[in-house]
Amino acid sequence: MISNHESYDLFGKTLLEVLVLKPPFAFEMPTVENACFHYVLENEMQYKIDEKQVNIGAKESVLLNCRTVGNNMSSINTTNQNKLIIVHFHPDILKKIYDREMPMLLQKPKNAISNKTSERINNDFLIQKYIEGLLFYFENPSLVNEDILILKLKEIIILLSQTKNAEAIQMILSQLFSPTIYSFKQIIDANLFSTITLDELADYCNLSLSSFKREFAKHYNDTPANYLKTKRLEKASELLMVSNMRITDIAFECGFNELANFTKSFHGKYGVTPSNYRLNQIAK
Repeated sequence: MISNHESYDLFGKTLLEVLVLKPPFAFEMPTVENACFHYVLENEMQYKIDEKQVNIGAKESVLLNCRTVGNNMSSINTTNQNKLIIVHFHPDILKKIYDREMPMLLQKPKNAISNKTSERINNDFLIQKYIEGLLFYFENPSLVNEDILILKLKEIIILLSQTKNAEAIQMILSQLFSPTIYSFKQIIDANLFSTITLDELADYCNLSLSSFKREFAKHYNDTPANYLKTKRLEKASELLMVSNMRITDIAFECGFNELANFTKSFHGKYGVTPSNYRLNQIAK
């Protein structure tokens, strides 16, 4: 299965790896106390993360919390070999190289409550150039030393913090330092009024959308879409009565992305527009 394997260690632990995998293969990833950044160099691979499956093509990447059990990767193309490079994030090493203060990407988000364990990273030009730099050092091992490895580890932290996925990446990496497992209801309650999609909410729970909907029905005896809309409209009605907030601000405060959608939903539930609802309450 593994036809070639090269690696570099930092402080006695594997930091960088290049793997060449000969298909067909199905490789179960070991459960370890770190996170892993996988960048696929050649061909497409299938990852099973928790109960979700995702295909990662050439020059695409994924970040995994490797502490979860049962993750695996397998070949899709049965003729051509797969090649990938892995960067490991060990919490003790990160604490050592950031001896004064952790960068924001490694700090726990203030308001995020999520069990999210993986994130597919958008194809990013700077990350591609970073990978090319790593391959240069694998081709020239005599140039590699401890300072270079620390530099490359800090560099990928900076690059990941600048991607569109930075918020999700922070959720995953911060779990290395303060691991917390939230209940299903805690995650729902914490994100009830966030401008978040059902797909994202399911991802926060480490569930596929179909499994998320089934689990939601068990807890709330309702569909996620209906329950969330009802709760958000109830909060909006309260804010219209007790606050002087602009209606646009109330819409966003209650988790609606668009004012038009909020107005339509509000009218559907209460029979009047938000502005008329406020006027009626004042008149009483």
